[in-house]
This record gives sequence, C-alpha cells and structure tokens, in this order.
Amino acid sequence: MSIKGKAFIAGIYEHPTRKAEGIPIAQLHAEVAKGALQDAGLGLRDVDAYYCAGDAPGLGGLSMADYMGLDVRHSDTTETGGSSYILHVNHAAAAIAAGKCKVALITLAGKPRTGGAPPGRPPMAVQPPDLPFESPFKPTVLNIYAMVARRHMHDHGTTAEQLAWIKVAASHHAQHNPHAMLRDVVTVEDVVNSPVVADPLHRLDCCVVSDGGGAVVVVAPEIAAQLKRPKVRVMGAGEAIKHMGGGQVDLSYSAGQWSAAAAFAEAGVKPADIKYASLYDSFTITVLMQLEDIGFCARGQGGRFVADGGLISGVGKLPFNTDGGGLCNNHPGNRGGMTKILEAVRQLRGEAHAAVQVKNCDLALAHGTGGYLGTRHGSGTLIMERM
Repeated sequence: MSIKGKAFIAGIYEHPTRKAEGIPIAQLHAEVAKGALQDAGLGLRDVDAYYCAGDAPGLGGLSMADYMGLDVRHSDTTETGGSSYILHVNHAAAAIAAGKCKVALITLAGKPRTGGAPPGRPPMAVQPPDLPFESPFKPTVLNIYAMVARRHMHDHGTTAEQLAWIKVAASHHAQHNPHAMLRDVVTVEDVVNSPVVADPLHRLDCCVVSDGGGAVVVVAPEIAAQLKRPKVRVMGAGEAIKHMGGGQVDLSYSAGQWSAAAAFAEAGVKPADIKYASLYDSFTITVLMQLEDIGFCARGQGGRFVADGGLISGVGKLPFNTDGGGLCNNHPGNRGGMTKILEAVRQLRGEAHAAVQVKNCDLALAHGTGGYLGTRHGSGTLIMERM
C-alpha cells in the first residue's frame, strides 16, 4: 500500500530549551506533545495513535500514554537511533492509510546535558551481542565517524576544507535562529584550525549536545481539511538498516541509498525536484555521505558539491538545515531525526526565518541516519509536499 497523499503533517513543535535542569524527560515529552497538538489545533483527546523511540522513559509508549492520558488504539516504538522519528512518520502515514488511526502523535525528548542521557527502555541497557567482538578495538562515536571520513578522503580525494564548508553553511543559517546554541558565523579556517578530536575530524566538524525535544502530529486527509493550518502532505518514505555484514564492511555508502530510492519511487519525484533538504548532521561527514547516497550528487563528488557555499540558502544549489541543524542549533537527546522533519515543515509552510526561507518551497526532504555510520545504523527518508 502506498502512503502517497494519504496523510498530512498538521502540527509541529520544537522545545526551546537547550538545558532542561529540573525538568523530567517525561515532562519534556508531554510539553512537546502539547505544543505540536496546539499548533495543529487539536488536543490530547483527539490522539488515537502514539509513536516514540528509546528515549521515552519507563516502558516507552506504554508509560508515556499513561503519563499523558492518551487513549490510543495504535502505537509504534520502532528504535533506529536518531532516524527513528522519520521512520515513525512513515509508519504513521501507513497506519492512517490502512484505517488504523486518524491522529498520530510522535514525540522525542532527551537530557544528555543535565543527567538524563541513558535511554529509559530496558532493552537498550542490555549488553548487545556485538560488544565482545568490537569493544577490544575501543570503538567510540568519534573514531567510527572519523574512519568513514578518512575512507572517503582516501577513495575520492575529499579534503578537510570541503567538509568544513558544511559547518560554515550551517553557521550562516544558525545566526538567524535565536534558540541556536552556536550562532556565530564561522569560516573554513575556523573549522580546520579547531582541535582535532579524531583524525581527520575537528571539534567544529561535530554536532552540539543539547537537551530539548520536538513533536509531530500526522493526521488523516479529512482531519487536515478541517484544520486551519498550511497543508503539508506526506508523499513518500523509505527506511533501511545497514550492518557489519559479518565482517564484510564497506564504509563507502550508507543505508540511505536504499531508503532514499524507496522514498523517491513512492513520491514519484527525483532528487533534482527537491527545493530544500533537512539532512542528519551528527558530523560533517554524515551530511556529505547522505548527499551522495540520496542522489543529490554522484558518489565521490560530495566534497565538490558542498564547497564554496553549495548548501547555503540563497547562495548554493541545495539549501540545507536552515535552522542551523545539529551542527549549530540543537541535537536533543543525541537524536536529530525529529528536528529534521520540523525545519522541513517550516520551509514548506513558509515559516522559516525570512533570511533563510527558500522561495517557492513546495517539495522538501528530511533524512536521518541513526546508530553509527561506520557500523550498524538505520536510515529514514521522508518526502513532503506543500499543497
């Protein structure tokens, strides 16, 4: 069953906090839920489906439905790291198309800055089966992503300066976001002269760490027709998981090449049709890999694509992450998929900051990569249209 045109994103909300001292994670979930439902013109009693990932406390969806007083008949707790929320929109749209629900609420919340980092679900605290085989090599988030960047440099001649342009573009956008953690515009020299954290990645190649959260409300067409909000229609979505292949590791591509192909096929459009892209930006290399895997440029050409302001709104060929993204704005709960959806919806509604609003933005893409790009990860791609 296709989801094309079967569901709408009616409400969004991004929590303004970046340091949630004294606020429990459950309360953050409830606050973003309230904000997104108010944005849609709906209330908690209208919700009949709830979606969350491993950042929800206690028993996940069960605990949060109880906490918020939701009377739901459909739920989904798919967990693929930071890309979970893009998969949730896909699943919510499919559920609506199948008649299982009409108003689906999706929430994210986290507190890595103020002591709430460990996700609450018990399964994530259990030792994973790969640990005994990989832990002797001391993998960390930093050195795993650095390994991918070094591979791209070896294969294609990509430079640190080209990666730095991604951070430069994000900083140009973040200067207009009053909530962004890093609002100062930086140069290529600022990035490559910042301390090396894992060769070849520098400190400014990395995303920020923030508290906060966000929420999305997905509704059936008949509900969207009743609401006094701009209509953002879900056109297509795809998801995929890539792993270590029993030791046959290939660092040259991500699961995004499969999730994006499925999303474009369902939406009936191609990468050249996209006016704006929200791309997961845990590191600059994450963005560059996604540009190639989604099809915005040929493999190996990502460095040239982003150089000289290729991603800056009003300047470059593909405006990206106009809220400043994870590199400058926020990265609530160390999960960026939710905020990627939110800024794409703002662009389609014409509600992005005037300095970065893309003219005639009628087709946008949100893409997430959760887990670890160099090992096992889940990718989600979502294509949305303004009606």
